[in-house]
Amino acid sequence: QLQLVESGGGLVQPGGSLRLSCEASAFTLAYYAIAWFRQAPGKEREGVSCISSTGGSTNYADSVKGRFTISREIAKSTVDLEMNSLKSEDTAVYYCAAGDNPCSDFEVRPWDYWGQGTLVTVSS
Repeated sequence: QLQLVESGGGLVQPGGSLRLSCEASAFTLAYYAIAWFRQAPGKEREGVSCISSTGGSTNYADSVKGRFTISREIAKSTVDLEMNSLKSEDTAVYYCAAGDNPCSDFEVRPWDYWGQGTLVTVSS
């Protein structure tokens, strides 16, 4: 069973940056598309970004385009989410998910594996 572990969350001021990482325990992520989702208090979970298994295709929610960058290092079996120009509305628990999905409509696809999440708080 693939187990995902997110890291890199924390408290950051508005305008700051954070880098989240998603790693697989015991299994490689190389065969899976990876997506990041987030859920803010009192809100529904929303898709943030997705990267294909090869890294050749990515997708972003409109709310993070131009500010967030998703990338993957096949050798290290990690997927990172670089978050810049953070806003208070980016505050949420961020989850990574793995599955055999296209990134074109990743927000509505079912994902097979989920991490436990990492909290990102953007506040002054």
